[in-house]
Amino acid sequence: MTTATQGHQDTDGVLGIDFGTSNSAVAWGMPQGRAQLIPIEGSALAMPTAVFYNAEEGSTHLGREAISHYLEGTEGRLMRSLKSLLGSPLLMETTLINNRPVNFSDIIITYLAALRERATQHLGTAPTRVVMGRPVHFVDDYAARDAQAQASLRLAAQSAGFKDITFQFEPIAAALDFERSLTQESTVLVADIGGGTSDFTVVRLGPQRIHQTNRASDVLATTGVHIGGTDFDQKLSLGQLMPLLGYGHLGPDKREVPHRVFFDLSTWHLINWQYQPKAMTQAKALQTNYSDVRLHDRLMTVLHERYGHHLAHDVEQAKILCSQTASDTAIDLSYLETGLTASLGMADFHTHLAVLLTNTVAYARECVRRAGLTQGKPDAIYLTGGSSALRPFQQALQTEFAGVPLVEGDLFGGVASGLVYSQH
Repeated sequence: MTTATQGHQDTDGVLGIDFGTSNSAVAWGMPQGRAQLIPIEGSALAMPTAVFYNAEEGSTHLGREAISHYLEGTEGRLMRSLKSLLGSPLLMETTLINNRPVNFSDIIITYLAALRERATQHLGTAPTRVVMGRPVHFVDDYAARDAQAQASLRLAAQSAGFKDITFQFEPIAAALDFERSLTQESTVLVADIGGGTSDFTVVRLGPQRIHQTNRASDVLATTGVHIGGTDFDQKLSLGQLMPLLGYGHLGPDKREVPHRVFFDLSTWHLINWQYQPKAMTQAKALQTNYSDVRLHDRLMTVLHERYGHHLAHDVEQAKILCSQTASDTAIDLSYLETGLTASLGMADFHTHLAVLLTNTVAYARECVRRAGLTQGKPDAIYLTGGSSALRPFQQALQTEFAGVPLVEGDLFGGVASGLVYSQH
């Protein structure tokens, strides 16, 4: 790439970053050109939003590599669900990583800076313009915290080296990517189901609209709720794994073991708090609440050996496999106790996720209602975001919008591409 070309790209091109709760993706585009997804982890076009601080070597690892190091037992600290911290008071707090205090916001900066560096290596020039995706609501029904979340993400992007920073709603970005495949005008409900949020948009799309510079009038309605894949994982963990550690267990006084430790162990960004000395002492003291002390022994093994993220990863992978195959999936927990297993089946999805799915689909219905569609239904439902592939979610949508075709888009790259198109 010549110097002149580098300068031209840096001036006119824009980077789209879909910074997701579970996975992230990056795309690049020139004015009126096609968006190009950028490989950010080997040849992969999407990367888990994970950072691992290796205590043995003092190194930092991202994505699949980060998760792999952790699951292999390398001493260190794994951070996931970083996006969930935006809008939370936790963002400005510090945590001990390899015996030094690190601000949570600095971990987000580390991840964004790595995305920019990997894009730079691919493009041969350092991008300075970026459009960042954002959910319709970072925080439900709390405008001030929602605004603070976006401000924090802007500051992180600036600290990562970007100069010109704009934002676009993730479902609108997904709609713009889908539009390039349409041959006639359609009114589409975009369902963007990510790791942390579910966002819905009803939008008019079509080949005659694609080059309009202002698409505001084509967006008929938006809704969003702070429910996503990590919430599904938490419910499945509480339902299928945590009872093996004592969740729901009745003690000698016929009362259930206090729940706090189980809720934290089933929530990615809270797991590490249970490894703190105070939390460990509290967990140890729970023994008197157990009738079956074997369950308490398992809980303490999870905490002492720091198996929390291992359990969370196992639940996530079992969820994906069970959804794909529609069959019972075994979860091997022999690393915790010889011969120990758990299972996950379609019936468990319906038992544990029914309320979350009902609430999520209600926001889809509300979005269509606000759009004022004469038939009460869109022409199509476009699915994006990794969690939109969940079979029970798709079934719930099909029940709510009978006869409306579901179109599965690029679940991990569509938003990043659409972010680029939003700047055309």
